[in-house]
Amino acid sequence: MTEITAHHGLFKDTNLHVDDTGGSGRTVVLIHGWPLSGESWSKQVPAFVDAGYRVVTYDRRGFGRSDKPKTGYDYDHLTEDLHTVLTELDLDDVTLVGFSMGGGEVARYFTKYGTERLHSVVFASAVPPYLLKTDDNPDGPLTKEAAAEMTAGLTKDEDSFYEDFTTGFFSVDGVLKVSEADRQDALRLAKQANKAAALEAMASFANTDFRDDLTKVTVPTLVIHGDGDATVPYEGSGARTHAAIAGSELHVIAGAPHGANVSDADEFNRVVLEFLKK
Repeated sequence: MTEITAHHGLFKDTNLHVDDTGGSGRTVVLIHGWPLSGESWSKQVPAFVDAGYRVVTYDRRGFGRSDKPKTGYDYDHLTEDLHTVLTELDLDDVTLVGFSMGGGEVARYFTKYGTERLHSVVFASAVPPYLLKTDDNPDGPLTKEAAAEMTAGLTKDEDSFYEDFTTGFFSVDGVLKVSEADRQDALRLAKQANKAAALEAMASFANTDFRDDLTKVTVPTLVIHGDGDATVPYEGSGARTHAAIAGSELHVIAGAPHGANVSDADEFNRVVLEFLKK
């Protein structure tokens, strides 16, 4: 593990916690979802390393073991953090795998940095193209009322909110699709998040429009999503992202919840590893 410092001009420098398996294989960078950390990829890292890849995970600012500054939770700055990880480790020919909120950094990377350093990308249960339902985004799966309810719930009672959130994260039609131990592990990671950071990041993934970013995605792309996802519903997110990116591949995991990388880890890993060979 290491610490990488992200510099943002007027923003205070931010130390990001990074785990790097090393090795000579092509690099896969795994970008975690909200409100977890790089540890949430525990079912992917060993499988990808065994397949010969160098795997890098990092904790987004405000979460896990990274610094928790008061500012910098918009996607431009979060994507600068990602770019800092790539440049400080001197990574090229990389596959980015963005889960849920992490799909936003993947999309925005193309607008800010083009295809620099990239081989391919994966959008996994990811928030693009635009979550919030608005007049010009009627297919957005997140209503303003639901977004306000989430904000109010986290503001009022973190413990109660994360208890409910992690349950929904891994459930389909009210049925938990992972072990209670897996859910408790996600709950543990969620509780490492700074509350102010979690609220700011929530606003970012709910309100950021990635539709223009997706038009700039020109490298091989996989969209993988569970059709039982109640947190980031497939029809309003994964299906639209696949349609927006010419030539993208799509794999829908039948009956999988939002946290498909845990509930259906074998299928998730098999599909991503097949894609990584390309």
